[in-house]
Amino acid sequence: MKAQRTIPHGRALIELEALKARFGDGSAARKLQLLEQLARAELASASQVERLHEVACFLRAHPDDQHVLAASERLLEGFARRRDLKRHRDALADTGIAGTAIHYPFFAPTARRLCAQWGERLHVHWRWFEGREKLEGRLALLASYSETPGLDEYDMPLARWIARLKGPRETDAQFIIRRFERIGASEAERDALYEELGLELTLEPGPTTPSRTLARFPRPKVHFQTSALRRERPDIRRELARPPLSIRAVDEREGARWVELARNAMVTRSRDLDAFMHGDARDVRVIDCGEGLEFVCIGVKPDRRLMLESVYAFLTLKNGVPIGYVLTSALFESSEIAYNVFDTWRGGEAGYVYGRVLAMTRAVFGSNAFTIYPYQLGGDGNSEGLKSGAWWFYQKLGFRSRAPAVLALMERELARLARDPGQRSSLSTLKVLAKENVYWYAGRERDDVIGLFPLDRVGLAITDYLAARFGSDRERGEHVCAAEAATRCGVRDWRRWSADERLWWTRWSPLLLLLPGLERWSADERASLVAVVRAKAGRRESDFVRAIDAHSKLRSALRALVRPARGR
Repeated sequence: MKAQRTIPHGRALIELEALKARFGDGSAARKLQLLEQLARAELASASQVERLHEVACFLRAHPDDQHVLAASERLLEGFARRRDLKRHRDALADTGIAGTAIHYPFFAPTARRLCAQWGERLHVHWRWFEGREKLEGRLALLASYSETPGLDEYDMPLARWIARLKGPRETDAQFIIRRFERIGASEAERDALYEELGLELTLEPGPTTPSRTLARFPRPKVHFQTSALRRERPDIRRELARPPLSIRAVDEREGARWVELARNAMVTRSRDLDAFMHGDARDVRVIDCGEGLEFVCIGVKPDRRLMLESVYAFLTLKNGVPIGYVLTSALFESSEIAYNVFDTWRGGEAGYVYGRVLAMTRAVFGSNAFTIYPYQLGGDGNSEGLKSGAWWFYQKLGFRSRAPAVLALMERELARLARDPGQRSSLSTLKVLAKENVYWYAGRERDDVIGLFPLDRVGLAITDYLAARFGSDRERGEHVCAAEAATRCGVRDWRRWSADERLWWTRWSPLLLLLPGLERWSADERASLVAVVRAKAGRRESDFVRAIDAHSKLRSALRALVRPARGR
């Protein structure tokens, strides 16, 4: 047996980084030696500590064998206790590494969840908080009326006022978050009032607080990486023809664990994602694509769903480790895809995983057309996507703009690059290319896909209808429309439906009254229409996607509703 080679810790880290993505070439033994050396090492800088953390996370998701897996897990499990981590704790804030703080102005639902679970470690970051005047103007809402003489007359800095108002065993953040839970007529109003503040919060680290270091869902079987990572560009048609191995629905208890993992994956990256934040533990499925790659499909709670399209978020996992997420909107057999790979795994198998994303989306929603919005391409201020050449990634997969000017620029740029292959597109060129959506079709091109179908016109038609009939009395309008739509669709018992079904019947009723030609539909067609609305409130919103896609009369009526009048 060869003796271990111990080299200076900085060089050991560089060597491990160079080896991390090499597999099947006998490098596993050296990775193990380096992991064991660096687990005992004390690194000199915050950057080195963070780099070691990232290598260990990568190898836990892509282990060569059981020994490398165990060594990476041991290193990560003890990471918060490392002396170098403690020495550089402040410099490593907001990395999501165990033992470090997280600063972020979380949205109200996330703030409430953090307050409920780790409230004693949650504080206001007063130095970064820019909404002091707004909070000062609302102090009276956080206190009782009997306290107003002091609030009106006594001059005291805001932080000291909060310290005086709060209880002796709660933090400043706990007091503010809890008080905002009790004001406003609805959760939506309370959330809006809270989020207008932009309250900067600090989550101090603790044994159970969220971290990227320990984020993992135990899996019964680990896939060991014994060959090179797949870096080739996927063939979309071939991928769509290869469905996932399985789609497993989970019970609400397991679903809650998956939703928690997804939410914490956002917290540790100083992000908030609505679809995870409002994730419904009853609508969770685990999609197995083989070789340790899984997607956790998470639907949105019924009251937070969109009017027409259906939004799902998918947490991407490799051997149970979160490596990215996908946000998908679905309608009319089409899906908009927002694909994100966490920094640690960029440059790995991103292309291969994207092919699996499209196959998974087709399996869940039946999509045969896909849309990419400008932000994913590097547009709308996404400088990172612009610099990475994201637009060309999708172009090479076969995605194309429907804008003639963009297509013409693409052809000119392709010709220029063919003449001088060593060149790259300029940022100014990429900005123009990334201004428009791009599309991919499994069949013929069509206009009733997400990104082209004018959803805004549906909303404006409803606005014009409600404004003309009810003006400011929208509440009466909802009541009247719900009753009229029930009569028109032959529904007698809707008031005995579940709360979510009644909510969505009320929301959809103005649209039902606007559908052209509804009075000429058959009884079966109207019964199917009612089933579409009830599916919007059902346990799985993907059932609504399938139901509305299958209702050809409804799809035709919606197209007619948004068709511009002649002469405009």
